[in-house]
Amino acid sequence: MKFMLRKLLPVALVSMLLAGLSGWAVAADSKDPIILPTHNWSSQIVMSYVVGKLFEKLGDNVEYKPADSQAVYESIRRGDVTVSMEVWQSTFGKSFNEALDKGGIIDAGTHTAKTREEWWYPAYVTEFCPGLPSWEALNACAETFSSPETAPLGRYLDGPADWHGQETKDRIEALKMDYKAVFAGSAAALWAELEAAKKNNKPIVLFNWSPNFTDALYGGDFIEFPEYYEGCRKEDGGDGVCGSPPAGWLKKAAYYQMPKKWPAAYKLLTRIDFDKVQIATMAKLVDIDGLEHEEAADKWLADNEAAWKPWLKD
Repeated sequence: MKFMLRKLLPVALVSMLLAGLSGWAVAADSKDPIILPTHNWSSQIVMSYVVGKLFEKLGDNVEYKPADSQAVYESIRRGDVTVSMEVWQSTFGKSFNEALDKGGIIDAGTHTAKTREEWWYPAYVTEFCPGLPSWEALNACAETFSSPETAPLGRYLDGPADWHGQETKDRIEALKMDYKAVFAGSAAALWAELEAAKKNNKPIVLFNWSPNFTDALYGGDFIEFPEYYEGCRKEDGGDGVCGSPPAGWLKKAAYYQMPKKWPAAYKLLTRIDFDKVQIATMAKLVDIDGLEHEEAADKWLADNEAAWKPWLKD
């Protein structure tokens, strides 16, 4: 009997150890919801639904929460939000890096897509202002872009003020431009004014970004301001005259407890990687095709299985 116990005990210990290791290797994600923020531009909302639905394929619970696009990184640090899928270098890099320095947030990787965020004009506007895309040429044409609310100054239509309102004002002041910034209430308001201007063949200069549906639909170009370099913005101690990075990064951010609390979802998050065309398509499905955001996510997933199925492998 003692011999049998001595023989069986190691086997039992090994079995217990293997069971423990197996449990660790396939540790289940928490049943607490993964919270994804939604902001005020189409590709971000569609992408959040796409990613949320991929998390659900793992068996995770998902919730969506409207969030300020600058303050969201503090929300992630506190655990009120779990993941941010579109961290644009030019607009949100400062807020993101400040949160990283404080701790509680993870840089979860960089998308293949390179970004550009800048003053922009559609192709037909070139005939109204020779010399574009130079900012000096744009400034010389200020009266051409004026409106009743800004005359005699030119009108620059920016995005919502919470995106980068002060940076816009700083640049206009630093370059002594004869322009006044008018802030749109949403991305949809930008596109409504753009389409109205095109329909009536009126000059317009507005904030835009790439990747976006406008890449293919309107042509056009970004205004060329003095070259960007780290620290050139007024808020960072620079003179504020510089433009935005010409090929900025697009990152993913996560709550620091995500790898421990939702290990499978975090592994998936690190694999997710969108390119320029994929992101532009997400925006187009809403802003041009007229789908609701969640409908657009469903269609994108149906049309792009070859892209996302490898992310779920293993």
